[in-house]
Amino acid sequence: MRANKITSIATSLMLLLGASSVYAAPEKIIKISSWGSANHGINKVVWPTWGKWIEEATDGRVGIKIEYDLSPPQSQIDVVTDGVGDVSWIFHGHKAGRFKLTQLPEIPTFSEGVSSELMSKAYWRTYDKYLKNGREHRGVEVMALSVHGPGQLITKKPVTTFAALKGKKIRIGGGVISSITKDMKLTPVFIPTTKVYESISQGVVEGALQPIEALSSFRLAEVANNTLVVPGGFYRGSFAIVMNKDTLSGLSKEDQEAIKNVSGERLSALFGKMWDDVDQSAYKKAKEGGHNFNPASPEMIEELKKYSKPLTSNWYKVAKKRKVDGPAAYEYFYKQLEQGQ
Repeated sequence: MRANKITSIATSLMLLLGASSVYAAPEKIIKISSWGSANHGINKVVWPTWGKWIEEATDGRVGIKIEYDLSPPQSQIDVVTDGVGDVSWIFHGHKAGRFKLTQLPEIPTFSEGVSSELMSKAYWRTYDKYLKNGREHRGVEVMALSVHGPGQLITKKPVTTFAALKGKKIRIGGGVISSITKDMKLTPVFIPTTKVYESISQGVVEGALQPIEALSSFRLAEVANNTLVVPGGFYRGSFAIVMNKDTLSGLSKEDQEAIKNVSGERLSALFGKMWDDVDQSAYKKAKEGGHNFNPASPEMIEELKKYSKPLTSNWYKVAKKRKVDGPAAYEYFYKQLEQGQ
């Protein structure tokens, strides 16, 4: 009986080792070029989770490896196009002249309650149905799309009127917020997210327009003690996860399909939920640390609505030039948000 027990244990160990060896040596490692700190949500949550999905979907034939600092944030799409990295995440505002259709989800709604997860899913569907026809992501394969949480104004001193900000240097990342800050008579300064901490601490800028998560992810709560909060945000920032086309086509048809099945809407939803979670965590941590979250006055919100009013009609014009049915895409996108799907 003892011999049978030993045999049973040995057999179980062999099966376990055999199962683990299936995933021990992937045939292909996808090199992910990432930016932001190692503690950022995309590096802690999105890449590892997607990597697990890919590994499971391909039966261990494909794995991932994250590499940092291959290039500045604004050059990440070039890293992928040139094959320096296989995959990266890009902020569309960094290439303002190229990406225009991606500004659709950036247009402020001034209404609360729309999660980044929901908006990212709606964004992917709208891209797949309409926006991809504009061919703005030519040269790369789009694996997911997302928007960060409501972008707010983070400053050293509290802001009670926009008039007080006239001429002040405020960091922005690009996208529709460029148009809004121009109308606000601010002096926009384009600085990569990774340099904002230094710029605020040295007085290069008075503050920055970024989501709440930046208070933790980029440690802005250490150098700025106030955030002006607008319902739904001044804007939302648009992102994509992109892959080198040769990298994808170099895989077997089976693995290509497997990776696409764990990307698209599913990966977009994960990307969006990450933003929701890090915003919530950063808010709680900053609040406990004495950071001031100051609600914008009704007068300030009305002023912002006036500045943002032309954004939709201007977007329609861009869509028409890029042979996309702008009104249909706009209606499709917002209908999903209203339905909460």
